[in-house]
Amino acid sequence: MDKKKVEDRPQRDLHSEALAALEKARAMPHGPARSEALKRAGLLQNAADMQGLTFAKRGRPPKA
Repeated sequence: MDKKKVEDRPQRDLHSEALAALEKARAMPHGPARSEALKRAGLLQNAADMQGLTFAKRGRPPKA
């Protein structure tokens, strides 16, 4: 996936897309296709986190 395309999407879309990709990957049978799907879900989650969607622990300031 092109990096520029990922940056253009809204944060919520990336987060929901990452969750959907993870659920789809978990439902797949074990094998190379599942591994690739899990990698893609991880990349989408990282992209969502990098855009500012953070899961900060209580008491810590949010990431900027």
